[in-house]
Amino acid sequence: MPHPILLYDGVCGLCNHFVQFILRHDRDAIFRFAWLQSGLAVRTLARHGANPSDLDTVYVVLNHEHPNEQLLARSDAVLFVLKQLGGPWRPAAFLLQLVPRFLRNTAYNTVARYRYPPLRPLRNVYVAT
Repeated sequence: MPHPILLYDGVCGLCNHFVQFILRHDRDAIFRFAWLQSGLAVRTLARHGANPSDLDTVYVVLNHEHPNEQLLARSDAVLFVLKQLGGPWRPAAFLLQLVPRFLRNTAYNTVARYRYPPLRPLRNVYVAT
């Protein structure tokens, strides 16, 4: 199975902190990363009818470029990541999954909308590969 790919806003401080969090806890190095501003992200999102200019969403691509490719967005993507990291993050993800998706995504959208003021857009960002 191909590695899951996290698509994230490359100039968002909060998003980059999330990537750093994943890198610290991804003991099996299963995740790969790409900016939403990358060609890979634009092509992948287009295949799924998602708007590549919507930088307020984090995605996880499963089975990239395979017939059964899937795209998880917002809170579903975050929950998938937490489950894969294991440790204390797995039970936390299962508990959060009990919250209805529309409530999880409302909370996600609120954080996404206000993520720039406290964590300004980055000029020099860490590029994870």
